[in-house]
Amino acid sequence: MLATLLGTTLAGTPALAETINLKVIGQPLATGLIQKNKEQPFFETLAEKTGLPLSINYKPLDTTGIKDVEQLRVLKSGLFDLISLRMSQVSRDEPTILGLDLVGLNPDFQQGRRVVEAYQDTVDQRLQERFNTKLLAVWPFGPQVLFCKHPINSLADVKGLKVRVYDQNLAQFVESVGGVPVPVAFGDVHQSLALGMIECAITGPSSANSAGWPEVTTHMLPLGFQLALNGYGINLKTWNKLTPEQQQRLQAAFDELSEDIWSYSEELFLDASRCNVGAEPCTTGTKYKLVDVPVSEADLAILASTVQKVSYPTWAEQCDKANPDCSANWQRDLAGIAGL
Repeated sequence: MLATLLGTTLAGTPALAETINLKVIGQPLATGLIQKNKEQPFFETLAEKTGLPLSINYKPLDTTGIKDVEQLRVLKSGLFDLISLRMSQVSRDEPTILGLDLVGLNPDFQQGRRVVEAYQDTVDQRLQERFNTKLLAVWPFGPQVLFCKHPINSLADVKGLKVRVYDQNLAQFVESVGGVPVPVAFGDVHQSLALGMIECAITGPSSANSAGWPEVTTHMLPLGFQLALNGYGINLKTWNKLTPEQQQRLQAAFDELSEDIWSYSEELFLDASRCNVGAEPCTTGTKYKLVDVPVSEADLAILASTVQKVSYPTWAEQCDKANPDCSANWQRDLAGIAGL
């Protein structure tokens, strides 16, 4: 037995499977229920679920001192083995990623699924080439909507207001409708709203509810600008240490998690949207009394024209500078789905 534990085998005695140590960064605790109810339990039970000899050290992002914009660099360095990637934030290092979730591209979950299915492999290939990272799954927090501490009746009313954004594409869109985009990390938004450093902010209804944004805002415009796609990336060196069978089992587990989060995200979006405006049923969050601003035909028309007029052209120009095939690959994969 001792010989086996030391990594050698006695005649006829099978060796114990070598432990696979995985250092994992998860979503920030501040983002709420997907992290708490789906992601963390998944990693805590992954060894049992897959039957793999895993030893997992899981840490939510906001307990590590690492910034979300640094995640791809951290993965490439091998400092962590597997990271719950905040796609918009890491797109600063790899603009190809942002092609998954251009403003106006994914107005609902159904469209988001089509986009991910068509474009995920292109993103994966780029991450493998540049960041030594394999993309295991992509999933959404859900439609990102507008919260303001200033009375608004439509999208046009953000003119002149400072609006929290989390990626360059969203910043350009906010500028195009007359707002002043301000990049603010998710964990700092509540205080920034409370102190008047910004007047509006964009995120999903459930994340906003978990983070208490309705305590410091008055109005919610439920127009879905983006789907806030996130993903799981694993360092290729770590991945390549696994046997093909182990890789298959791990990938199957992430496929299942991703499917689970897609469904859960939709439930949370609908429920939290009701909670934020004081409607029933409200089962997953805290009930608030935000003004539910009706989405007008004019707002929908602005958003529908955004991919063609603002978000695709500005992104394509930027992305092609970093990756000459970027816009051509996007057109190949997504032009039909995006209606371009």
